Parts: sequence; C-alpha cells; structure tokens
Amino acid sequence: MNNHTVYLTAEGLKKLEEELEHLRTVRRKAVAERLHEAMEDGDLIDNAEYEAAKNEQAFIEGRILEIEHLLAQARIIEPGESTGFVDIGNTVIVKQDGKKRETFTIVGAAEADPKNGLISNESPLGQALLGNQVGDEVEVDAPAGVLRFRIVKIK
Repeated sequence: MNNHTVYLTAEGLKKLEEELEHLRTVRRKAVAERLHEAMEDGDLIDNAEYEAAKNEQAFIEGRILEIEHLLAQARIIEPGESTGFVDIGNTVIVKQDGKKRETFTIVGAAEADPKNGLISNESPLGQALLGNQVGDEVEVDAPAGVLRFRIVKIK
C-alpha cells in the first residue's frame, strides 16, 4: 500500500473507526466460531463450510488492515470559511450548459460516494475543480467526451 494522505471528514473518520471496531469484535468472533464448528465436523479437505469461513476470515483480516492503514494516513478535513478557491471539504455548485445545477462536496477517496454528491479529490471532476473560483470554467475528460462546468458557488 502506498503512503499518501487520506482525507476524511469527521463523520467519515467515525464511520471507519466504527467499522474497524465491529470487524475486530463481532465479525472476527463470529468467523472464529464458524471455523471451530467446521473443524469439529471432521474432514477439512471437502468441507465447504470450512473453506467459506476461511475465505471470510481472510476478507475480514484484509479489511482490518486496510482500515488501519487508512486511519494511519488520515488527515481530517476541517470545515471552515471558504478561501474563495475550491479546496477539499468545500461544497461546490456547478452548472453544465443546458443542464440544471449540481452540488458536490469534495472529499477524500475513502469517502467518495458520487450518487450522494460526495466526489473524490482524486476524481477527474474533483481534480478539475480544485484551486478554481466562482465563475471559472473547468473541463473534464469523460468517456462521453469533454464536459465543461462553470463554478456557481463555493461553500
């Protein structure tokens, strides 16, 4: 895994910490019980339940390591006054020609959820918006071609 800063809102940090706690306390214990029961059933070579439990255990341990890494690299996005330029943590209202306004909040990749208006600072649109100000037009290379957005408001 690489060591680059992971930007998180306070809410995103809390969600990751809660998921990590749940994985460590609830899910680990449940999969350990499944493994124990499967081993008591005898022959492990053709035991589908044992294999499924081992796979789930590997997933859980991998996710725990992933979250620990994210948290170790985390930098909290502090809500504050807009500087007039788009930055991580800002909510930006943009308008595309002939379309209605859209609102996006720029967050770190770990929290990105485009369907809910949370776009990553590493996404093409997020990168295009960063550092610009109200009135600026930005271009984004998309599969459908070049899209142009005008920044209407930064908050």
